[in-house]
Amino acid sequence: MIFLIEYDRPTRRTLLFKTYPDSERRKAHDDRLEIELDLSRRALLLEREVLLLDAHDENALRRTHDRYFENLPDESRSTHVITG
Repeated sequence: MIFLIEYDRPTRRTLLFKTYPDSERRKAHDDRLEIELDLSRRALLLEREVLLLDAHDENALRRTHDRYFENLPDESRSTHVITG
C-alpha cells in the first residue's frame, strides 16, 4: 500500500492522507508532483512535507511514522478507489 501525506511543519498537522494500492504507484507519484508544484508556486514548499511511503497497512505506518497521525483530522483522509 502507498500513502501520500502532506504535512504542515509549523502547525505539526497532517493536511492530506491518501492511500493507493501498489498497482497505482504511478498515480501516487503524479499526485505528489502536482502537490509539490502547487506548493512551490505558492511559496509554501519549505513549510510542508509531501511524501510517499510504502507500508503493508496503516498500522505498520503508524509504528514507524507516528508523528503524521498526531493531528490527523478526519477530513484530511482520502482513499483512492479504482473504478472500472
